[in-house]
Amino acid sequence: MKHMKFLRLLLLFIVVQVQAQQGGMWIPSLLKGMNESEMKNLGMKISAEDIYSVNQSSLKDAVPHFDGGCTAEVISDKGLILTNHHCGYDNIQSHSTVEHDYLTNGFWAYKMEDELPNKDLFVTFIVRIEDVTAKVLEGTTGINSESDKQKKIQENINLLNKTLPKETWQENSIRTFFDGNQYILFVTETFRDVRLVGAPPSSIGKFGSDTDNWVWPRHTGDFSLFRIYADKDNKPAAYSKDNVPYKPKHFFPISLKGLKENDFTMVMGYPGRTQEYLPAIAVEQIVSTLNPAKVAIRDATLKVQNEFMRKDNAIKIQYASKNASIANSWKKWMGETKGLKKANAVGVKKQFEADFQQKVAAAGKQAEYGNLLIDFEKNYTEIQEYALARDIFSEIALRNTEILSLGYKLFQLEQIYNTKGEQSFNDRRNNLINGLGDFYKDFNPKVDEKVFEQLIAIYTAKYPKAFLPAEFENVNATNLASEVFNQSQLVSYDKIKELLTGDSKTVLEKLNKDRGFQVIKAMADSHLKKVAPKYDEINLRNIATQRTYMKAIMELSPKSARIFPDANSTLRVTYGKIKGYKPNDAVVYEPFTYLDGVMEKYIPGDYEFDVPKKLIDLYNAKDYGKYGVNGKMPVAFIATNHTTGGNSGSPALDAKGNLIGLNFDRVWEGTMSDIYYSPEICRNIMVDLRYVLFIVDKFAGAKNLIEEMKIIYPKERK
Repeated sequence: MKHMKFLRLLLLFIVVQVQAQQGGMWIPSLLKGMNESEMKNLGMKISAEDIYSVNQSSLKDAVPHFDGGCTAEVISDKGLILTNHHCGYDNIQSHSTVEHDYLTNGFWAYKMEDELPNKDLFVTFIVRIEDVTAKVLEGTTGINSESDKQKKIQENINLLNKTLPKETWQENSIRTFFDGNQYILFVTETFRDVRLVGAPPSSIGKFGSDTDNWVWPRHTGDFSLFRIYADKDNKPAAYSKDNVPYKPKHFFPISLKGLKENDFTMVMGYPGRTQEYLPAIAVEQIVSTLNPAKVAIRDATLKVQNEFMRKDNAIKIQYASKNASIANSWKKWMGETKGLKKANAVGVKKQFEADFQQKVAAAGKQAEYGNLLIDFEKNYTEIQEYALARDIFSEIALRNTEILSLGYKLFQLEQIYNTKGEQSFNDRRNNLINGLGDFYKDFNPKVDEKVFEQLIAIYTAKYPKAFLPAEFENVNATNLASEVFNQSQLVSYDKIKELLTGDSKTVLEKLNKDRGFQVIKAMADSHLKKVAPKYDEINLRNIATQRTYMKAIMELSPKSARIFPDANSTLRVTYGKIKGYKPNDAVVYEPFTYLDGVMEKYIPGDYEFDVPKKLIDLYNAKDYGKYGVNGKMPVAFIATNHTTGGNSGSPALDAKGNLIGLNFDRVWEGTMSDIYYSPEICRNIMVDLRYVLFIVDKFAGAKNLIEEMKIIYPKERK
């Protein structure tokens, strides 16, 4: 019995250790040591030098930041890149018309001259990473004012960005880590000629749409293909017909050798934002106050848009990308709240804080760190109403009501005139007019009027009364919507161009008589006078407290502690294992899905669950080519990699650094990983590369693309 008890304890220790080695978003240049050992213990067969090197090509050279918000990976020696369908969605939509609907029917370039250029699309590669903390903090030691300290830091950053060595076509970018305790330089190069190569129909690339978003099991072929072009010297260049396919320093071979549970996985990419070290009171505020308010606003927006989109295909095309973006965060916030409650994240953080206070006392650091948690309690209590008002204003005025978000740009135009004068006004006015064509191309006043009506009703009911503009007391949202959309010139491109014609005095006089402008100006004035200054004041105190709290955590934790910096849209590495999970009592999810599941969900003609006839035919014939396994076609899989927004399109790699999957989502409860990561609950969702290649090859017949990839087949299929 003693022997058995020892074995059970040993097994428990091993399980805890393996779980502890997962989670975290690590800087690729700093993997040597603890991270490399952890990764090898989990099964990795390559070295930290293979992942990041400045002296030779490495994996980081095949992972560009895609369009500033997603990730991509290079998969051929001709600059072919793979990312998510939802990351390329705006570009696919921009080429789509009712006659040539690439969203519905897909797009494939069977030769390079058919590839489509994309306005303003860019990808950015990391060339070098370097710690510059000492240089950034130079001259800040004696500055007591937090705002003055931040100003000096920014001055240092601006100077260093200009003066630190780089090639003429490269850029320097310094980013802050550990809440201002570390600063790192990223030398980058950006390519601006990126062309659309291939995209499956939305019935594959967006299969399941909003219903399946953020959930498992998932059956979405969420991928699209682009190609990077460069000048004849392989350097970045603006679009030109004379540009040639980019020759990468590294591209990923694709492994079709198969996957199994507990296999090592690594994801590289540009995670956007996490807040792993927030105090308990901040997490409680997110769960109980801020997330519910934002969810309610987006819920109302989506209901209006969805009703119109289901009835009118032209509106569906206009609003497809916007609607998907709104729905993405809406569902994410709900899952985040659910996961944080399920994991008792507030309770866990309270226990961490109790332990932290003991460490402070044991180290004799009460004078330096003893009041941090008290300061957090005071600041977050004081900021709550201002934070709520800020979120409601942002969601209603800046994000979800289009006429108000446009009106706010006009409000800013007026502010520019008041602060910078006529020339700056004219420059901004001209840029605004030139850019509004794209806005009105995808704007429908009937849709936005209904959104406006719903959200103004929420604004008057939920916006803290102390900050509500007098004009909105007892306002009737339906009547106000009718007034604005019948009287305002903001509802059409021709009318707004007329509104913005004339000298600054004339334009501003016309603006201030416009009903739509009057509404947003009242909202913005109230926000900027009653909310923003106080929010910024308290938030600045929180920033300073958080920086000291982070410094204390790093200082008082043992060397073996796994402390990683929050995500900030810089290149990171995360690692784990393919693993199922148990979201609820008596519910266990396996880590793999198959094409069988697509057919089980199939609803003919449905907006979310329709399936193309050719895919049905391939399924019925079991015609999977080289990509099926045991008579089944793999579609997606999950693992314990710690990801977030920005990791969309990230490469999922095997133990040898070969491409096996394409990251595109997280499980619903696991979205809490932005605030609290748990290896028991958090899972990232990836398209199996076998499904990607099956769609490209067997469904699209784009063998030209298959031929330029380096594909590693199982031995018996060579």
